Amino acid sequence: MPEITAADVKALRDRTGAGMMDCKKALTDAEGDAERAIEILRLKQGKRIEDRGSRVASEGTIQTYVHHNAKVGALVEVDCETDFVARNEDFVAFAREVASHIAAAAPRWVSREDVPDEARDAELRIFEQEAADRPEEIRAKIAEGKLNKWYSETVLLEQPHVNTEKHEGKTIGELQHQIAATTGENVIVRRFARFVIGE
Repeated sequence: MPEITAADVKALRDRTGAGMMDCKKALTDAEGDAERAIEILRLKQGKRIEDRGSRVASEGTIQTYVHHNAKVGALVEVDCETDFVARNEDFVAFAREVASHIAAAAPRWVSREDVPDEARDAELRIFEQEAADRPEEIRAKIAEGKLNKWYSETVLLEQPHVNTEKHEGKTIGELQHQIAATTGENVIVRRFARFVIGE
């Protein structure tokens, strides 16, 4: 059984627009074969899934958010495939929501794949030490759980949107997949910058 890496899951997500856990399960069921995984996803989720592999997100929008006190702001690039979608109200509104979230939540990276190995490994070492007094058979699970929580605090796509009421507790990644499904295009949060006075 081949190991399913985070990069494999991300590649399948980018190609299909399916959720991360769905992609991981499909890859596991397909024993790592991406083409078979796409078939599995299409069987389970129907028309919402398509192979977007050759479709490049080369259009998009840059949106900003500046907090009312003018001390915190954010700039975000969100890409899609066509100029038509780049001008779509819902797409632009999504990008603005992401910018306001970045200003408030201060993520450090866009996705897990962007987290440097050294940063991840340093956190994991701490979590393993924190779990050292627990029974040996559950230490790795505890450390992994803490690492996942750390991702949800530092990685943009895994953070629940700060406006939980408006977005029903959905993560930025879930909202991204929602707008991708609505527009029928690849939607990618490419990069962001956050500005704080004095930092």
